[in-house]
Amino acid sequence: MIRNIHALLFLCFAAGFSVYPQVTGTVTNARGEPLPYVNIYLEGSVTGTITNENGFYELDISRPGSYEIVFQYLGYQKTNKNIHPESFPFELNAVLREESISLQEVLISSEDNPANEIMRNAISAREQNRQKVSEYTAEFYSRGIWRLQNAPEKILGQEVGDLGGSLDSTRSGVIYLSETLSEIAYRAPDDFKEKILASKLSGNDNGFSLNSAREANISFYNNTVNLNSNLISPLADYAFDYYRYQLEGLFYTSDGRLINKILVTSKRPGSRVFSGYLYIEENSWQIYGVELRTTGEAMNVPVIEQLFIKQNYNFAEEADMWVPVTQTVDFEFGMFGITGNGRFTAVYRDYDFSPDFDRNTFSKEILSFTPEANKKDSLFWSRYRPIPLTAEESTDYNKKDSIQEIRNSRTYQDSVDRVRNRFRLSNLVFGYTYRNSFEDWSLSFNSPIWNTYVNTVQGFNSTLKTSYRKSTGDSSGEYWRIFSSMNYGLSEDRFRIAGGFQQQFNSISRPVLVISGGSITKQFNENEPISESINGILTNYFNRNYMKLYDLQFFRLKYSREWFNGFNASVSGGIEKRRPLFNNRTTFWIDRKGVDFTSNNPLEPFNYGSAPFEEHHMIWLNVSGKVHFGQEFYSYPGYKLNVPNEKYPVLSFSYDKGLAASIGDYDFDHLELGLGQELVVRDKGRLGYTVKAGTFFNDNHLAFTDYKHFIGNQTPVGTTPNYLDRFLLLPYYQYSTGENYLEGHLEHNFKGWILGRIPGINLLNLNLVVGTHQLYTAIHNPYREVSLGLDNIGFGKFRFLRLDYVVSFTNGRRDTGFIFGLKFLDVLGM
Repeated sequence: MIRNIHALLFLCFAAGFSVYPQVTGTVTNARGEPLPYVNIYLEGSVTGTITNENGFYELDISRPGSYEIVFQYLGYQKTNKNIHPESFPFELNAVLREESISLQEVLISSEDNPANEIMRNAISAREQNRQKVSEYTAEFYSRGIWRLQNAPEKILGQEVGDLGGSLDSTRSGVIYLSETLSEIAYRAPDDFKEKILASKLSGNDNGFSLNSAREANISFYNNTVNLNSNLISPLADYAFDYYRYQLEGLFYTSDGRLINKILVTSKRPGSRVFSGYLYIEENSWQIYGVELRTTGEAMNVPVIEQLFIKQNYNFAEEADMWVPVTQTVDFEFGMFGITGNGRFTAVYRDYDFSPDFDRNTFSKEILSFTPEANKKDSLFWSRYRPIPLTAEESTDYNKKDSIQEIRNSRTYQDSVDRVRNRFRLSNLVFGYTYRNSFEDWSLSFNSPIWNTYVNTVQGFNSTLKTSYRKSTGDSSGEYWRIFSSMNYGLSEDRFRIAGGFQQQFNSISRPVLVISGGSITKQFNENEPISESINGILTNYFNRNYMKLYDLQFFRLKYSREWFNGFNASVSGGIEKRRPLFNNRTTFWIDRKGVDFTSNNPLEPFNYGSAPFEEHHMIWLNVSGKVHFGQEFYSYPGYKLNVPNEKYPVLSFSYDKGLAASIGDYDFDHLELGLGQELVVRDKGRLGYTVKAGTFFNDNHLAFTDYKHFIGNQTPVGTTPNYLDRFLLLPYYQYSTGENYLEGHLEHNFKGWILGRIPGINLLNLNLVVGTHQLYTAIHNPYREVSLGLDNIGFGKFRFLRLDYVVSFTNGRRDTGFIFGLKFLDVLGM
């Protein structure tokens, strides 16, 4: 009964009526076209409302009296209207006139571009203006909507469905609609806190919006604007290296402030920049408004076509500063024939520039939710939502709310599962999953065809993996699963079976317990420097068998969790039996004369009957983890989302202990420490480094299985986006060691800072990458590599390639090679 009443009230509000006294109306331009996101507020205040996409607004005024209503919109003359409502609702429409842009007062000559002088002053005052608002609190509202067009019915043979009722018969519709209302607090330079008071997600009354003030904060007073990639602000200290400026005109605000309208364009195509208009106030050189756009190419987000940012500012007397009150981010996307668009709208109101902060106001928790934040009813939203819903948004809420109960029913979910669980021929290639959505469990099988490989030890071999996963179905993130794998090698004529149990207890500290055991083949380097697929191709067609394996029978226990914010660690141990393996096949599809396979012993590659270690068993223990200094986090109900801090490096540590070995000399201790970081270097790209140092002790004659094996590469293929943890030409096991070692990797991606300045080359949108890799061990001469590469190679939206020229130096020898980086293989797990 109560639910029906709330639904009726919601419908009334969506139709444009309110249960609260309101001043309502529509704002249009002189041609009668509705103006979206116009600022509307009471004179003397920065608090009010804005129009929706259809130009409609609702201003919460509850008492009869005299009011002066201000209508302000970027590019239009500010309009004030005096009203004297005696009853409500009170209708007040407004027509805004475009600003009278004039150039008559500006002397323009070929020697002196007035826009350049304005921007020099704005850039010079940038830091001062950025620091003017050193602290504040405000109320923040955000709404996000995504629309999809031309959605396929199937992807890789799997039914897409209607995405929870989002798609209509034309395969188009709203796939995401949400709102948040929150309180935010800021203190310079980096302290930030957001508490979400209310959250609404269309079609899921238990869900939480992903909109946040931190993500919405786009400040052009910073040198760079982080939109996946770091784009250069038109007000950056080095902006003249990237932008051209032109004075389009100037106008005066109603209180006599002179505003310059500046056209911003890029000096070079493909740069990480914006284009459009900046509005700069004379004398203070503050931002009055923003109308800028960028592209997915600049952002390194190929699926995005264009992204538009519009910011409206109001002047806050107490801060002597123009402050943002509304921001809209519109975007268009498309790939594989699927297109769509969306918008994220942000509203700031009730600024307080003299807040009473104490030592406990700020912490590493930068976002949290109040209890029952997602349970606010339509009465709440109708009163506190600053932007009225559009007809499209109202319809989406109503439709998805009305069918939510049906779609959550067992009958409906079972019917969907019956369609989705049908076995198809494509499952032979891509695998098969049987789901029970209502009880939240699934049973998955991988594809033996897709997971058939070849190596010289097993010959052709195939692995069948199964997994049963059961979730609690609530927001805690708790689940458990049983998994297994069965591998058969044709040339070896042997089955190996392994499996285990895994449970995650929550999604906050993410404690995970894993119990596993069985028999597997394992690469000597547990980091698996060469994938089975690449090794199989090289073995089949080029007689190169780089993968080296041993037989492992094991029983293990592992427990991992985040023990406190920023500190993740795991403890594991078990009993292992290791047995050497030997080549069982010497010819494949193409037998290249004069090129022989090497043995499965990395220490003696042409001694085919030799083994790198003696068969043995031992008890094995490990303690490892990472420390993320300065880590911040979002606290969602039921889970924690960590936010890495680029200002500080990440410290890693690992301690291994081998004991009670059947061969006493194989007992050992191994300690390793590492440090790594990636950071933005102004406009000059991204720098990353990794340093690792380790030592062995209490070992007499270490088994080769427990050596430190470095991630090398003897193929012309790279499979990761960067090479901060690996070498490009280092033989896989030549430098393996049981002694002290030190390795370092450094890579700098200039992100267009160099190649973007070269005419013609800049049209290719390539990035120059330089790197160096160093290795020092107690028993080998130093090994060094330097590399020069091109990243972001491809065409159109498909830029997943990289090419590096590498030179290595060791023992007075110089080797060279090209590495073709296939970055998409990292995503595919190949």
